Amino acid sequence: MISVAANIVSVHPRTLRIYEEEGLICPSRTESNIRLFSENDLRRILWIRHLTQDFGVNLAGIKLLFELEERLGERILERLYEEGQERESKRTPQAAAGRGRA
Repeated sequence: MISVAANIVSVHPRTLRIYEEEGLICPSRTESNIRLFSENDLRRILWIRHLTQDFGVNLAGIKLLFELEERLGERILERLYEEGQERESKRTPQAAAGRGRA
């Protein structure tokens, strides 16, 4: 159900409808046309939210990134995120040590 999925990923149900209209997500549907969101759909929604809110990527850009991932058969976004986290964790102790000297 769209309201349950919206609560899980902390977005408005209308946002999920927009993502579906833009082709970013494709939840399955019941015979009575109720959307059923898989774990993969929820993960993808979280990525969309992360890219739009934290990096300012628009939906057209996100669609291109997802298409690129599908063509290459790799999880590029996850790898970039992990590399960024590693760089940030390496930088954080140095930054904290530098602040202690002032």
